[in-house]
Amino acid sequence: MLKTTIKLCLITTLLIFNSRFVNAQDSKLGTWGIATIVMPGDSAHRWGGYSEFQLRTNGVGFSQFQYYEAKAGVSYDIDKNFIALLGTGTYHTYNYLDIADGPTINEFRVWEQMTINQFLTPLKFEHRYRVEQRWLDGNYRNRFRYRLNMFIPLNNVKIVAKTWFISVFDEIFFNNKAPNFERNRVSAALGYQFDKKWIVQAGWINQRNYTTTTSSAKNNIMLTLMYRINRKNSPEREHLPTTSD
Repeated sequence: MLKTTIKLCLITTLLIFNSRFVNAQDSKLGTWGIATIVMPGDSAHRWGGYSEFQLRTNGVGFSQFQYYEAKAGVSYDIDKNFIALLGTGTYHTYNYLDIADGPTINEFRVWEQMTINQFLTPLKFEHRYRVEQRWLDGNYRNRFRYRLNMFIPLNNVKIVAKTWFISVFDEIFFNNKAPNFERNRVSAALGYQFDKKWIVQAGWINQRNYTTTTSSAKNNIMLTLMYRINRKNSPEREHLPTTSD
């Protein structure tokens, strides 16, 4: 565990060092950093929750800061395969060329969510359905999201302690105003679960946004760190190492 952690720290340091050589022009590759604390529910404690902070930059190695979000939610396990959640968050977008001007977009969001899990052998699937109520600079909007996430453990049948895994997902975003198809998000990552608490992932994420006349996309490096709170005497159970965004 210690050697793997040191390697991850060295990789992060190299990315930050390399960002010194990224100029103020538009970068083709950005960076997303995601830190999550989650307390999953189980058969004995059906209520759970999470909190998450996310930082996004226009350049590699967290250069050219342009966005952050902070959010939290309360979940309820109907059973191990059906999980309901109510969440809320704050989201802020900046012009990376002039951070001192403050946010260009401020958003407050509330959402309702249902997650359906399928634990197959060895594949694991997550179907996530979300309905969002959004206030962007005071203007109200609705949005509807569906994400299909597939997990593949590499050295175990289940994703438990000391397991390497691959995570691949595609998420589509709709709203009730044109353009009705607003966004598509695709990701592939390699992850490692150290123990019952700590999980890391590193990979690629592409986000394509659509307007009524055109579309634009951005490739990003994605780095995630998850800390899982385990209740005392909780029943043993496999949890999917899903990102909450």
